[in-house]
Amino acid sequence: MDFVRGFWRKHRRKVLVTAGCLGSGYLLYKLYNSHTRRLADLERELAYERENDELIKNQMKAHFENIQLIVDSTTLPHTLQYLSVRISEEIDVSDVMERLNKGKGLLSPPEKLQLWDELKILSFTRMVLSLWSVTMLSLYIRVQVNILGRHLYVDTARALGRSHVLEELDLIDRNDEQKFLSSADFLVTNAMPSLISDMQDAAREVLKGKQLKDVITTRVLQETVMRIMDVFMSTGSPHHWVDYLMMPQDKQLSRNTSGDSSDESMSKFHQLMVETREVLISTEFTNIVEISLKCFTDALIEEMEMQTVAGGLATGKPLAKVLPHIEKTMHVITVEPSKNQFLQLIRDLPEVKLFFTLLYANMPQ
Repeated sequence: MDFVRGFWRKHRRKVLVTAGCLGSGYLLYKLYNSHTRRLADLERELAYERENDELIKNQMKAHFENIQLIVDSTTLPHTLQYLSVRISEEIDVSDVMERLNKGKGLLSPPEKLQLWDELKILSFTRMVLSLWSVTMLSLYIRVQVNILGRHLYVDTARALGRSHVLEELDLIDRNDEQKFLSSADFLVTNAMPSLISDMQDAAREVLKGKQLKDVITTRVLQETVMRIMDVFMSTGSPHHWVDYLMMPQDKQLSRNTSGDSSDESMSKFHQLMVETREVLISTEFTNIVEISLKCFTDALIEEMEMQTVAGGLATGKPLAKVLPHIEKTMHVITVEPSKNQFLQLIRDLPEVKLFFTLLYANMPQ
């Protein structure tokens, strides 16, 4: 005992210093060990998040690609077929051509000139209307399906985070989804008469100085078609052409509030329609429209040049001889998407691909 007391008195300072060092070392070791474990846990969490993010990106990419296929395989073919029938019914040139054929030698020069002028206006209206409508409907339906697909993906992901029971998922109502997609028929079912009238006015204004004997070359025809579309697009209020693709918002709201659906269902449908209109009136979409219409026009005129005989349009033909070729273009323009080379060209444009990729990825959540 005396030895211990003596040892303590003699070496107390050294013992305390040694104990302090050992305690500090142990504490540092525990802190380091804890920090190392936290770093390891954090690295595992980051690795899991990276894997999860990659999985989500792959799922969204697959979902996005499937959406694009839906446009070309289901919605658009139905709409184009309906469009072709309506244009053929509303702009029928066969009667004018029959009167010209039967009136050979019987019609007076003014009567004959009047019929040819009518055929000129109808043929160009029919071609430009078909070109514009097919281009705009293909872009519009793709906007719709991307907006709806993005909403469905986000809603499903959110709902699955709260519930694993499919029946409990709070998704877009099936009726709203169907109503939203079927609104793509608005141009064909409701807007066609006014669209034809306005397009015909534009064609009449651009063609009023062109005579049947005037030589039409590839360049002249391309410029004429683009000029008719420019006059049509620029006449009226800004973005007035959107009202040919979808019901005006005031009428849309009036029709919604008079229906039998619930207010919650209405608001979801209305939200989809509002987002669609916002995209359509955006500067980015307007640029895509201009690029797509020019691409379609250039490709169509090039196709016409290859199809016309006796040197094609490159060397020039009288307008009277070009009109029959113009009149026949409607069926080529409105052919189903799987066989429509013009729609495939538009779909593969880098600007169009980027636009719809960003539209799908950046949709408000």
